[in-house]
Amino acid sequence: MKKQLLIFFILAFSGTSWTMAAEELSAGQALYLPIYSKIWHGDRVVNGQHPIDSLVSALVSIRNTSLKTPIRVVSARYYSTEGKLLKEYLTKPALINAMGTLELFVERKEAEGGSGANFVIQWDSAAPTNPPIIEAIHADIRSGQQALIFTTTARPIQADK
Repeated sequence: MKKQLLIFFILAFSGTSWTMAAEELSAGQALYLPIYSKIWHGDRVVNGQHPIDSLVSALVSIRNTSLKTPIRVVSARYYSTEGKLLKEYLTKPALINAMGTLELFVERKEAEGGSGANFVIQWDSAAPTNPPIIEAIHADIRSGQQALIFTTTARPIQADK
């Protein structure tokens, strides 16, 4: 019985649940970051009413995880639910020093992006380094009565050539 419990615990708690493997070093990537500038909530149709849509702001945080190597954010393109390019957030490449962070902000009043909005963020570096961590913190906080806060995380994609 003790042996079976030991095997169960070894299997249950082994693997990636204890540690996350470090990503491979890279000299650049394109990353896809989901953005929800609007979210739907409530029931689909109740007494002729439709779901409620709420606008939310999004703070995009691009964090250089290298202890030594700066990275360069080449572009941060913001797209709508329909795939329309709404805005290039960078007018020129932005350098992020080792362990530094670049922040971009999508205002709450920005309704054009919609519930399927996204960023495609491209970065590079002079030498292979740790990829940045890129997240968006979405928030709708109204005078202390209610708060909605959640995050999304970027994933690498193949850049179109």
